[in-house]
Amino acid sequence: MRQTFFFCLLLLAALVVLPYVAEQGRAPFAQAQTAAQVVLLGTGTPNADPDRSGPAVAIVVNDTPYVVDSGPGVVRRAAAAERNGVKGLAVKNLRRLFLTHLHSDHTAGLPDFMFTPAVLERDAPLEIYGPRGTRRLINHLRLAYAEDIQIRLHGLEPSLPRGYDFKMKEVSPGTVYRDANVTVSAFAVKHGSWKHAYGYRFETPGRVIVVSGDCAPSESVIKACNGCDVLVHEVYSTAGFARRPPEWQRYHSQFHTSSKQLAEIANKAKPKLLVLYHQLFWGTKPEELLAEISREYQGKVVCGNDLDVY
Repeated sequence: MRQTFFFCLLLLAALVVLPYVAEQGRAPFAQAQTAAQVVLLGTGTPNADPDRSGPAVAIVVNDTPYVVDSGPGVVRRAAAAERNGVKGLAVKNLRRLFLTHLHSDHTAGLPDFMFTPAVLERDAPLEIYGPRGTRRLINHLRLAYAEDIQIRLHGLEPSLPRGYDFKMKEVSPGTVYRDANVTVSAFAVKHGSWKHAYGYRFETPGRVIVVSGDCAPSESVIKACNGCDVLVHEVYSTAGFARRPPEWQRYHSQFHTSSKQLAEIANKAKPKLLVLYHQLFWGTKPEELLAEISREYQGKVVCGNDLDVY
């Protein structure tokens, strides 16, 4: 009788506790599946640094990539990130691209982004969002590669025609894209002589991520971040700047953000994590660049490298 009682008690405990344990065990996995990843596909500048591809950042949500900018090397960096374990960055999944502005170092990888995934079985149109001039740029590239497209689609090579379709939208400040994973908003930034340059804010389940693009100090970045989880921001070394010729100092001071200025921005924006990219070092070491910022900003900051994941 006593054995029967204890058996029933154990059975009851199992029925109550095991579902709870199973649910707790699933929670971290479910969170990992939905939490957005920030993948640095390129942290470079126009300087031909072999360790840093051209500017490109992927926001990956539920194995779906949303890419900001298309610097040189972007597609192969995406392939490398997938090989490193970032699900969703298979080349054929590169279907959504957001351009901050049309400087060559941010767009020189466009033909690669447009056509290589199409060759590698992208079976959906490529959606491209960017400032005024984006449509003209894409149409010129389609014309330049018209013979390639013709042969790939109508020659002997197996092909998926939808992969060679391109949907373009020229954006203005405000919400520019929304689906079940993310809401993307564009905000205007100051970038020297460019009339139309943007940063992007990604609102995802559980995380808000802001990418500055190229810009001089802009209040819009502070407003867009406002305590965001991750702020990916361009920067140049204050010490390195002092060694530049006067004509380059005039240029950079109007087009980009110094480490000192970025510290001031971060103190107001209060991101949980500040990620540096598009770094202009000019002989300054990464740890020295971090020190320049940390002298005036006490928050968490990292100096990004290609293929870093946050």
